[in-house]
Amino acid sequence: MTISPLLPVYNRAEPVFTHGEGSWIFADDGRRFLDCVAGIATDALGHAHSRLVAALTEQAGKLWHISNIFRIPGQEALAEKITATTFADTVFFANSGAEAIECALKMARKYHAAKGHPERIDIIGFSGSFHGRTYAAVNASGNATYLDGFGPRLPGYVQCGVDDMPALRAAIAAPTTAAVIVEPVQGEGGARALSGEWLQTVRRACTEAGALLIYDEVQSGMGRTGKLFAHQWFDDAAPDIMAIAKALGGGFPVGACAASEEAASGMGVSAHGSTFGGNPLAMAVANEAFDLIAAPGFLDKTLAVAARLRAGLEDLGRRYPQLVVDVRGKGMLIGVKLTGNNREFMAMAREKLLLVAGGGDNCVRLLPPLNLSEAEADEAVARFAATLDLAGERWDRQAA
Repeated sequence: MTISPLLPVYNRAEPVFTHGEGSWIFADDGRRFLDCVAGIATDALGHAHSRLVAALTEQAGKLWHISNIFRIPGQEALAEKITATTFADTVFFANSGAEAIECALKMARKYHAAKGHPERIDIIGFSGSFHGRTYAAVNASGNATYLDGFGPRLPGYVQCGVDDMPALRAAIAAPTTAAVIVEPVQGEGGARALSGEWLQTVRRACTEAGALLIYDEVQSGMGRTGKLFAHQWFDDAAPDIMAIAKALGGGFPVGACAASEEAASGMGVSAHGSTFGGNPLAMAVANEAFDLIAAPGFLDKTLAVAARLRAGLEDLGRRYPQLVVDVRGKGMLIGVKLTGNNREFMAMAREKLLLVAGGGDNCVRLLPPLNLSEAEADEAVARFAATLDLAGERWDRQAA
């Protein structure tokens, strides 16, 4: 048996993909799959979008990388777009969502230290959350699966339950609390959308306590829920700091930490940095992706197709009550909770030439490109139904 030189941290699935076109991706054996994973909510404009390809190709012939000790005009252009459309006044560019989270966590603690309160280090996270794989990010999530075996947990990370608001308010009011970090729509945690009332209550509690509010919009941001950012569905719910990535680059690695001027006030020269963050290649693609997603009318179409897709899945839930427990989520971040094993279902979906992602609470997630067509949404429902038929047969045999 051939031993792979790759570190065995991924349970990789077949097949091997060679190229993609829009919402479709092709395997090396010629099979054509409908891609409702999109790189886990990353290929927001599908595969090989012509404008992204053109932006990357043009920049590749000019300049790939320089140090951040020099100005990179693409950073300034993208930062202006982000600040013009959000609460933020300032942006730091990184390479991934985890790096954006790292910047957010450091910024929150640095803010309090600069204000003369270095004791305020506690970051409040939530069960079911996921913020990335760096050591600080896994401590913020508190998931034992990602923490066990890596030594002592970092100090200053507190876990609360989303459904226990009295305990959460008490934790926010504690004198050592620096910030709350939360996903407005949990992705890995099972496509759970938090209500406007919940977000507004936490916003008020943070303001009253002098704590900062961090939103992890790595998965829910850049149009995934039908607004540019998920929290923008609600008034008076804006954060102080926000982590962005995934769809920001339309598939090209890029992340960003956006913040208010006040929240970022402790981050002076040398407080943070990145070798590759905001490099010219990433900025060329991300500027183009941002323009496409933020274009007038684009997300209106996304919402209409997302509603059609969800309605089709909810209809399947009624037709297959023995297999489907719940359909949840927001916009193009849809979770389907199953009675049978979700990992087995993902494999069966691949047999039906449909790609779906996993998720917590025994969900599978559908995270298709934001420019999915109505016909493709209908095809996704049809292939999901075929997978339910297959799952019903196999799970019935297993139970017999």
